Amino acid sequence: MAKGGFRGMPGGMNQSAMLKQAQKMQQEMLRMQEEQEAKTFTAKAGGGMVSATVNGKHELVSMEINPEAVDPEDVEMLQDMVIAAVNEAMRAADTDAANNMSRLTGGLNLGGLF
Repeated sequence: MAKGGFRGMPGGMNQSAMLKQAQKMQQEMLRMQEEQEAKTFTAKAGGGMVSATVNGKHELVSMEINPEAVDPEDVEMLQDMVIAAVNEAMRAADTDAANNMSRLTGGLNLGGLF
C-alpha cells in the first residue's frame, strides 16, 4: 500500500483521517443516544381517556387513566386503550431516534452497522 493512504479513496483520505472521522461520529452517536434516553414521549388513546409516557429507553414512566374510562363491564376496552397509548408512545420514540440517526449519517442507510 502506498504511504499516502488507500488507492481510490475519495479526496486521498488516509487511514488517520478516516479513524478521526469514525471516532467523531461515534462520540456524536453516544451523545445523541444519551439525549434520546433522557427524552419522554407521550401518546393518548380513547379520545384522551388514556395517556402513556415512555422515555427514550422504551420504559413506561407514566400512565394516566381518566376515571370515566373505567367501566367494570368493559375492562377489555380499557386494556385496548392502554395498549394503544403505550404502543403509540413507543412509535414516537422510535421515529425520533430514527430521525436523529438519519441526521447524523446524512441519510445513509448503514444497515446494522451502528
